Amino acid sequence: MIILITGATHTGKTLCAQKLLEQYCFPYLSMDHVKMGLIRAGLVNMRPTDSDEALTAAVWSVVREIIKTAIENEQNLIVEGCYVPADWEKDFPPAYRSQIRFHSLVMTEPYIRAHFDEIMHNASVIERRGADDDFTLDVALRENARFYSLFGDADGLTLIDTDFNTVIEKIL
Repeated sequence: MIILITGATHTGKTLCAQKLLEQYCFPYLSMDHVKMGLIRAGLVNMRPTDSDEALTAAVWSVVREIIKTAIENEQNLIVEGCYVPADWEKDFPPAYRSQIRFHSLVMTEPYIRAHFDEIMHNASVIERRGADDDFTLDVALRENARFYSLFGDADGLTLIDTDFNTVIEKIL
């Protein structure tokens, strides 16, 4: 089984993947690590600050093939990151899609406004992010709205609107 987790920055994708790893002992792959591997190896002429659309095209082309390989090898894998295209399902035939559990984490506007300090406080709970000066309330609102527009009709939409831990427990 493949568990595919996407969402805007700071929505808890990495934390969710870590909790799934701990509960099910499935390995997980961070799309951010794939992105940085491609950039540092010089395989793409990009920077980490390039647009999400450009990075998605590069990262997804590798990640989707890793997912296919894991399915073909009957391996479990958790894949997390923001570089999932809205039409990701078209890349997999039905037999493959049946092996993928998709979750798009989206925080609602009221949740973000009420919990922004907590969101910032938990930003480095799994990985050290460094300076987060460019992540503001406006960025959080805009990015979550963008992910809602991309995945709002998806079966795997997971709205974070009350308690983050309760939402993560539902996924587990």
